[in-house]
Amino acid sequence: MQPMNHDTMTMPANPKGKKSAMQGGSAPADARDPHAYSGGYDFGPLPRLRLADEYSFASLRVNRLEAVQNSNNSWITYDLQAWYGRDYNRAVLKAEGDYDNSNITEASTELLWGHAIATYWDTQLGIRYDNGDDPNRTWLAMGIQGLAPYWFELDTTFYIGDEGRTALALEAEYELLFSQKLILQPRLETNVYGKADAERGLGSGLSDITVGLRLRYEFRREFAPYIGVEWTNQFGDTANYTQAAGGPKSDTTAMAGIRFWF
Repeated sequence: MQPMNHDTMTMPANPKGKKSAMQGGSAPADARDPHAYSGGYDFGPLPRLRLADEYSFASLRVNRLEAVQNSNNSWITYDLQAWYGRDYNRAVLKAEGDYDNSNITEASTELLWGHAIATYWDTQLGIRYDNGDDPNRTWLAMGIQGLAPYWFELDTTFYIGDEGRTALALEAEYELLFSQKLILQPRLETNVYGKADAERGLGSGLSDITVGLRLRYEFRREFAPYIGVEWTNQFGDTANYTQAAGGPKSDTTAMAGIRFWF
């Protein structure tokens, strides 16, 4: 086989005697606009495409609904969070408290506006209302909630109350999977106050730290009973107020409860 001589090669002549041309040119007058479906402005006879962030959704998650027992007493604790809205903006309700002797002895309820600032993080702004056996308090709440690196769930909120009161609350949780259904959850909660509130038995500075372990079994992701143990220690004037009222500054409790969401 002889090698090809590209220098002497020529293109075949057009059989119709016309010059060769690249395919293309102007589109026909009745051609479909390729951009008509990209912006959601002109769909013709088709229904308008609706993406996920155009719908509103709702969710309720009860993190803790548990019967708690220490050496002297038993009570019911609840901790829930609900929201309604879209991916970037939503209304958020947080509520937690203790129920004992047919009364809510301590409760905290927050109504917030949540706004997504990153893939796993929301800022939150709203109000908090504390009630129960002690005098009621109202706060302005500003916080951030989300999933930190290494899968730590964090919820940090700064509060401003009347008479110059301020507070900072931090909650952190982590999940250790023994299997796809058996999960151990360490939990940390702490509170710091900028000003003492003797009527509610709270001192300034670091008030308390609570560390707990809960072992749950998820029959379904939406429903999981659990058992656990928790240690609480108070500091400074908060511990002094508690001891003056006849209570211990540190306590160990056991609990059994359920976690569910829908």
